[in-house]
Amino acid sequence: MQNLLSIRSYSTKPVSHSHDFNQLVLPLRGVINIRVGSFNGKVTPGECVVVKAQQEHLFTADSEARFVVADMLHLPTNVSSSQSIVFSINTSLISYLRFVENQLEHQINAPLESAMFETFFLLLSEQPLLPKLDSRIGAAMAFIEHNIGEPLQIKHLAEVAFLSETQFKKLFKQQTNSTVMQYVSRVRMEKAQALLLHTDYPLQIIGEKVGYKDLSAFSRKFSQYFGFSPTKFNT
Repeated sequence: MQNLLSIRSYSTKPVSHSHDFNQLVLPLRGVINIRVGSFNGKVTPGECVVVKAQQEHLFTADSEARFVVADMLHLPTNVSSSQSIVFSINTSLISYLRFVENQLEHQINAPLESAMFETFFLLLSEQPLLPKLDSRIGAAMAFIEHNIGEPLQIKHLAEVAFLSETQFKKLFKQQTNSTVMQYVSRVRMEKAQALLLHTDYPLQIIGEKVGYKDLSAFSRKFSQYFGFSPTKFNT
């Protein structure tokens, strides 16, 4: 057995089985129903289910559903040491899965497939293993990441989640161990850091791309978050 990424569908007829390797299943489209360990339920796009070696499991799904399946000899430390069976994945990995699907369906290229797996492994290693998110909180988090350059108010985010502001703030903290605005700030600062390192955008544009129209406000927040100014980081 070798480390392998593949695109698969699952039968509507359940078959219980196990493997002598680890297997991760990440839905691209459609929903998978799985029973593994203490988990018995649905896994949706934006989530990953972990089946460890020798673990009995059972899958069912509609025939139209598609999944990236990773057969892995070894799991990254964050996954192997976690008790999470299903966890949410970030937008970077979600985007990468689309590339994996397109490439695997385009051609056979062993060196490229090996490199794709290594990149998948590295992206997986960066995942904060949050428990399976309430779909309402997941919708709000996706909205934040896709609109990080816009003003983000709790009132509007609560509406996206179809919750009252009080319910939204409480559930968000329970699900992520972070307040809403702490999460927004982290996403903004991590994106700003990446833009500073990987692009030649001027600071004003970077600030605007992460939600700060005023350059001094952006610089102040960046300095508070990282301990040094964006101008120092960019030199």
